Amino acid sequence: MIYALIAAVLVAVDQIVKYLVMTNIPLGEHVPFIPYILDLTYVTNTGAAFSIFSDHTWALALVSLLMSLALAAALWLNLFRHPLGKLTLTLLLAGAVGNLIDRALRGFVVDMFNVLFMRFAVFNVADICVVVGGIAAGLYYLFLMDKLEPHEEIGHDSADAEG
Repeated sequence: MIYALIAAVLVAVDQIVKYLVMTNIPLGEHVPFIPYILDLTYVTNTGAAFSIFSDHTWALALVSLLMSLALAAALWLNLFRHPLGKLTLTLLLAGAVGNLIDRALRGFVVDMFNVLFMRFAVFNVADICVVVGGIAAGLYYLFLMDKLEPHEEIGHDSADAEG
């Protein structure tokens, strides 16, 4: 299944970037990436976005695991049949698995992308997958699903039509 391959590649990219940051940037330090826009800053986060729930890493790991299983099942069961819908679920799955690996193996998530032109949380590749996938899935569901998903006709027989 192509979507499993895409998810695996995204998880691999996430983990490779995290490994490179951990081995090449001291904790708390930063290196320029895109001048005036983005630095690579090695930070750890035991919580979720903006460090919320930082005392509940185990609960976040459990939520990541459950979401990963639910998303994998949704893909397997063809919850969305159109490739665009499946891609949104794939992005969400890759992000959930990427951060689950960190929480399970390290007890924290490695973050590295630090936006310089505004105050924002430091984030990672898995976070990008979750945000882009979540927004895309929401937009797909709200605006495209009715147009792109095949509709199953509900049993209308000729007697219902006449009467």
